[in-house]
Amino acid sequence: MKLSLFLPFLLLPLTACSGQESPLAAPNPTEEPRIVALTSLSADLVYTLDGDALVGIPGNELLRQDARFADLPTVSEGRTEPDLEQIVALEPTLVIGAAGFHDRTLQRLEELGTATLTTEVSSWADLRTLTTDLAATVDTDPQPLLERYDTCLAQAPDHSPTTLVLVSRQPLLTPNRNSWAGDFLTQFNIENVAADLQGDSPFEGYITLPEEKVLSADPEALLVVDAGENLLEQLQGEPFWSQLKATQQEQVHSFDYFGLVNPGSIASIEQTCRQLGDLFE
Repeated sequence: MKLSLFLPFLLLPLTACSGQESPLAAPNPTEEPRIVALTSLSADLVYTLDGDALVGIPGNELLRQDARFADLPTVSEGRTEPDLEQIVALEPTLVIGAAGFHDRTLQRLEELGTATLTTEVSSWADLRTLTTDLAATVDTDPQPLLERYDTCLAQAPDHSPTTLVLVSRQPLLTPNRNSWAGDFLTQFNIENVAADLQGDSPFEGYITLPEEKVLSADPEALLVVDAGENLLEQLQGEPFWSQLKATQQEQVHSFDYFGLVNPGSIASIEQTCRQLGDLFE
């Protein structure tokens, strides 16, 4: 996969909470929360915590596949800028967006007097913090969701074979521990051979690996992320591919982009937990 094709996908997951100070203050008991979410994860979290609070969502394949969101208006589609007029018309008390992806939209909304929250979920700790903060915003109990996260991680194996995740071919990109994918592997007791590696990459938490370094690491298992560009097929055509221990022992496994690289939704996170648990049990 060329880097230019991967960029729109990678930006979103690299999006704990670093939002404005006011939106996550104690809720005003006289004002019902009306929240517009610009990412699928924030939409899912808000709806799960309080379905009545969510009034607008992004045009997103995960949400389109979920009947719970069928009647909610979409305020963005694909990579296009969210529709400011439509958002304002919904009279939201809070708009949630992703750092580095919705900065301009959120800044404009702030200028128009609409409260915003900029989110960045690059670890399980970030996910827990965001869940707790959103629960406070809609005045509900986060514990049921936090327990689902605990159940998810309880499927982790005691140990695993050495593992490498590949998310792109040109260049070869892999997550270290400073990313959602890298932290997922850490929390799941999976021995990520790139966890502590540092290197050049335009994306925080990801490094570029020369083929020689992949060969020297020679992982026992390979996780290849499917972002709709047939990455596994591309890799299978590379000369170095057949020299790896993982390919020789048929320990190459495909994972969906949502869940492992981009949290996406609660369901996609839980599906990734199940897949990793079954793989390394």
